Amino acid sequence: MITLKTPAQSAKMREAGLVVAEMLEACRAATHPGVTTAELDRIAADVLRRHGAKSSFLGYHGYPATICTSVNDEIVHGIPSPKRKLREGDIVGIDAGAIVDGWHADAAITVPVGRVSGAVADLMRVTEEALRAGIAKAVIGNRIGDIGTAVQEVAERSGYSVVRNYVGHGIGRAMHEDPQIPNYRPVRGQPNPPISEGLCIAIEPMVNIGGPGTRTLDDGWTVVTADQSISAHFEHSLACTPAGPVVLTAPVGAAVPA
Repeated sequence: MITLKTPAQSAKMREAGLVVAEMLEACRAATHPGVTTAELDRIAADVLRRHGAKSSFLGYHGYPATICTSVNDEIVHGIPSPKRKLREGDIVGIDAGAIVDGWHADAAITVPVGRVSGAVADLMRVTEEALRAGIAKAVIGNRIGDIGTAVQEVAERSGYSVVRNYVGHGIGRAMHEDPQIPNYRPVRGQPNPPISEGLCIAIEPMVNIGGPGTRTLDDGWTVVTADQSISAHFEHSLACTPAGPVVLTAPVGAAVPA
């Protein structure tokens, strides 16, 4: 069931979104060759503690960490580890969620570790562009499928593929709510609800250099590309308002859409 949020509820999600933005920026600043993904997790947890917020991820269906750190061919849900030391040329997707007074916000960035290849830099650029294109379609009167269509068009125009097995989602009192937000065009028989005032959603393109196929590692969490190609992931939570989409996880002073 889709639940629409009041402006006051969206404002509370914005509070959580500012915490998420700070978590991600702190992790971005700390990402360099030699840092471990467990160190990034600790940095994110410190931000939460300073704000008296809780992680949306820690304990979620047994997930063991504060954030997700997905490296290179890992698409999403990578578990931080003191044994995973980042190397020059890697990229790492950092996914973070925060809860403030029972309200969630969720966002992700992909960060280069030192200097990366031109092909990998282009993948990150296109994935972030796809996110912006999706946000721009989150307009009252459009449908959810308009978001996915925009994301898919940007990714495929550059020769990349979008992941289909994992999608964006509604967000609010729970981290994952209805409706699902696919990153591809509507499929016959798939729900395609209208975008209404008060709808709060997380749009999160996952884009691969290779094919769209995925598999899950033996840890039960980490999702990787089936063909071992590099993947990038960007995400924002937003509220749909009469004035247009409001990005709840944008840093202070960032342009909206971010």
